Amino acid sequence: MELFEVKVKYDKIVENGLIKKIPEQYVVDALSFTEAEERITKEVAVYSSGEFEVTDIKKARITEVIESEDAAADKWYKARVAFIIIDDKTEKEKRAVQTMLVQGTSVNAALASLEKTLSTGMGDWIVAGITETQIMDVIRYKAPQQ
Repeated sequence: MELFEVKVKYDKIVENGLIKKIPEQYVVDALSFTEAEERITKEVAVYSSGEFEVTDIKKARITEVIESEDAAADKWYKARVAFIIIDDKTEKEKRAVQTMLVQGTSVNAALASLEKTLSTGMGDWIVAGITETQIMDVIRYKAPQQ
């Protein structure tokens, strides 16, 4: 499976009863661009009340998704993590940077969740940065019911 960043626009009835075109961004776990578009269409069709459009799909440069156990965690943060590696030949320190998507209620909660997850590993690492995203949700692959 791969992760895709998908942007959509759809008509939604807002609080005052008017219909407004809403742009949203999602991360979809899928095998292909086609499957990502199909899955986001099924997912968002429930919330839309009219016209629906997928405006962009691209492969996400995310190596891992860390979901929160906190039901109130409604924000997604991109964290850049530098893993510290010692080169066997030169014996010099190198950094391998990866981007992870972390769910949390705040930057501090996301950082705590990230640190908890990374602390179970054996290597050294540094959180190079963490920023809030516009991602509404991560749509994970679910095996069909039989």
